[in-house]
Amino acid sequence: MLTMKDIVREGHPSLREIAKEVQVPIEQVDKELVENMITFLKNSQDDQIAAEYELRPGVGLAAPQLGINKRIVAVHFEDLKGKLYSHGLINPKIVSHSVEKAYLTSGEGCLSVDRNVEGYVPRYARITVKAHDQEGNELKLRLRDYPAIVFQHEIDHLNGIMFYDYINKENPYLAPENAKPIE
Repeated sequence: MLTMKDIVREGHPSLREIAKEVQVPIEQVDKELVENMITFLKNSQDDQIAAEYELRPGVGLAAPQLGINKRIVAVHFEDLKGKLYSHGLINPKIVSHSVEKAYLTSGEGCLSVDRNVEGYVPRYARITVKAHDQEGNELKLRLRDYPAIVFQHEIDHLNGIMFYDYINKENPYLAPENAKPIE
């Protein structure tokens, strides 16, 4: 079972590297990694399990956050309307995005960042992602608002980008132009 001890923190080199493509068909070791990542996210959202194992709640996790240089991400969360997003994605790519931006009014956090980083993180309001699931099936997901932000955050980890790289250094709470706030 993955715990917070498995998650690398700021300063670890894997968080700034560009992760390597994963071979398709997906090898068993990568299928198991995806399952473990999703299980971690589910456990982190279960108050009893999270307390027992000292897990911070998370909605997404990327393999580089485990020190693994592979293009794999997992997400597990419900959007504001109660729709469940629970996916393991192999080699995810954003294939299109809106001009319009969006940002979380509460800012973003990260399991690899143990401090509170204040400020708005501009993201695309709508994206289309193509990937493979852990069984090797092709997926195409059209996402908007909060789900789009979560997926962009995780895909950035595959490219060595941290969420705070986007925050305006002079004015962290400057609302990005052409961006809608997401509560």
